[in-house]
Amino acid sequence: MLTTTPSGSDCFFLNGRRCFFTVLTVLSALICGSGSAWAWQSETPPATVTATSPEEQRFFETRIRPLLARHCYKCHSANSQEPGGKLLLDHAAGLLNGGESGAAVIPGNAADSLLVQALHSDGLQMPPEKPLSAAEIADVETWIQRGAYDPRTAVPMAAAAVDPAAQPHWAWSSPQPPQIPEVQNSAWPLSDIDRFVLAAFEQAGKPIPAAASPRTVARRLYQNLLGLPPTAEELEEAETLLLEESGTGLISLVDRLLASPHFGERWGRHWLDVARYGESNGNDGLGRNPTFPHAWRYRDYVIAAINQDMPWDQFLREQLAGDLLPAVSPAERDRLVTATGFLALSAKPAKAMNDDFEMDIVADQIDLIGRGILGVSVACARCHDHKTDPIPTAEYYALAGILTSTETLWGLAANEGLTAPKTDLHVLQAAEKVLPPDDFVETVLVLESNTGLPRPNPKPPWPAGTPLAMGVRDRAKPADCPVNIKGSSAKKGDVIPRGFLAFCTPESMAAEPVNPEQSGRMELAAWITHPLHPLTARVLVNRVWGHLFGRGIVPVADEFGRYGEAPASQELLDYLAIQFVQEGWSLKSLIRSIVLSRTWQLAASSGSEHPTLALAKILPRRRRLDAEAFRDSVLRVSGQLNPEPAQGSLIQHRDILVNLAGNLHEPSVHRSVYLCYLRSSLPPELTPFDLPDFTSTVGQRAQSTIPAQGLFLLNNPFMHRQSAALSELVRRHSENRQQRLEFLWKQVLQRAPESEELQWAEEFHGERGDSEQTWQALCQSLLMTSEFRYLD
Repeated sequence: MLTTTPSGSDCFFLNGRRCFFTVLTVLSALICGSGSAWAWQSETPPATVTATSPEEQRFFETRIRPLLARHCYKCHSANSQEPGGKLLLDHAAGLLNGGESGAAVIPGNAADSLLVQALHSDGLQMPPEKPLSAAEIADVETWIQRGAYDPRTAVPMAAAAVDPAAQPHWAWSSPQPPQIPEVQNSAWPLSDIDRFVLAAFEQAGKPIPAAASPRTVARRLYQNLLGLPPTAEELEEAETLLLEESGTGLISLVDRLLASPHFGERWGRHWLDVARYGESNGNDGLGRNPTFPHAWRYRDYVIAAINQDMPWDQFLREQLAGDLLPAVSPAERDRLVTATGFLALSAKPAKAMNDDFEMDIVADQIDLIGRGILGVSVACARCHDHKTDPIPTAEYYALAGILTSTETLWGLAANEGLTAPKTDLHVLQAAEKVLPPDDFVETVLVLESNTGLPRPNPKPPWPAGTPLAMGVRDRAKPADCPVNIKGSSAKKGDVIPRGFLAFCTPESMAAEPVNPEQSGRMELAAWITHPLHPLTARVLVNRVWGHLFGRGIVPVADEFGRYGEAPASQELLDYLAIQFVQEGWSLKSLIRSIVLSRTWQLAASSGSEHPTLALAKILPRRRRLDAEAFRDSVLRVSGQLNPEPAQGSLIQHRDILVNLAGNLHEPSVHRSVYLCYLRSSLPPELTPFDLPDFTSTVGQRAQSTIPAQGLFLLNNPFMHRQSAALSELVRRHSENRQQRLEFLWKQVLQRAPESEELQWAEEFHGERGDSEQTWQALCQSLLMTSEFRYLD
């Protein structure tokens, strides 16, 4: 019997299972060409994106705040002698209230905002001495159009400044071994993780949540560790192993999944989010988007390193300074220089009319190291001392000196000098040459900047097929960096010796001084991976917890500073961080210890059952599969997935502007991690489901429910192709309708259909006929069910 949900949303339950069987009429209409196509809406989202999402915070802090400080504060701040037009741009209320001419910003309406009109010199001209670059104006327009998020308080920060260094903060000290708590129910815990959790519930007088069913745990294991659903046979085997009282069955299953090559594809994808991996530059602010034809080598490096369980400290050292590490073979040298692609994948603003181009690249690299590895926002210290964390501008430029002493190698930039100057690339020594197809002819040509007419593509400086990799290397003459006053390269201050952030350098972990003959990346890597560093291990274990449970111990994965939230349990976080380091920085050992805990095997909840109990909010949550896991799961159950790694990239021979090329994507049945992640032109099979733009580091993805997702499930050619393939698989299985239905349910949901479901499906066939289109509609409906798309 179908019933509506208690929340009143438009999804339905069948025998307690949330399903979208009402869409079958819609699907039948779409596929068979009759009836109305609109009878479906999405279910209530488990979480929504707000105006203060991490993406908006990052965009403001890295693009907007520095721009305002550099170009506007001189005349339009509380420190100005006489603010021009009585307009103050150093706080949010000043922008919205405006000056003599009215509000400077209309959130969501860039075209009518006076600030944008002034930047375009439309009646006004700001700044008066020199116009902003087209890329900077585009950033302001994008910011306003997206709602003009602005965290600055009504009182200018300078007037309300507080010395952050005078205030202790939990994350600035090295993790200390916590005391393992005693518990009353000593039979329940399987590990110390369980003792921390159970003790919190006992102290609060609350019952511990119930255990999840073996079926739920098995499916959770496969999706969490591999990003793929189990087959019905694998699920049945896993349930049997999970029911063994000794627990050895679960251990053997976990070890087998950790050893699968699909593990590196799943967990490598998580790190590629952090590394802001993309195969093109993204819009440079002038509409140009050059490809990165060799970025895929970094992707393959990450997957291989994760599968090999490379110690995490070594993994970080190689990405920060692999080119400076010793190598015993050409193959190892190739791996080490490829690893430094981590620093080279910047989404750069255009070089044209941008005096800050090189420092913008450094700012991206500092943000990558800060939020990506250390979980702290360092970006705003480019223009002024950090307002909430003890990061003075001088220390920003101490880090910057290490990176200005480093040459970033991104390649030819599509031979488009207005976007970026050409650079060298690492020539690999042991990798095989990969020649373009014999009949390959590049059809996307370079355009003359002054005429817009095409001209022949210049001949690359390397022979065809030469194996190349993006990365970094030391400059010939490393040097310290001067402070850029208010973030402007045109206004130099004191030269700052290269070094690190003092606030997260406890006395117990003395940092090596920078070798003046090198950039300092070796010492930077050693400082970051020091066993006593307060942040590195904590940030990693927190992200792992978030991927496995749905929410990190620290809720904001990229912000461990005062701008973020306190951990639900610092003792648990520190315990895991210390264990992680003591066990050789092993990612697999960390994941193994968590999934073997009784805590991870609890039934999923919303976290709202015990609102005053912080630990309850970080237990397993029901959540939707992310974009890649959903696509890969659809491919697997439709029988179309090619489990072998894809080779290279669609654009590996194409140094072109994406914006001139049209749609470069092609259908693929390989895993989603091997798709072509072109910035500003991402894989269309993934984009509706909260795929980041990969222009900056992402430690946790947002999750929203929007109409585009429902339209994708109903109308996208990918869904139609896979439904058709699944339908063919089902119809080949048997001529008997009930046997077909049983096979379909096992193939998609890894269970037998219940009697009411069989009865309903029979009625549906009776109404529509036993045609190919009917089976395709039924297959597509099961792929759209919450039971398939969500993880409990």
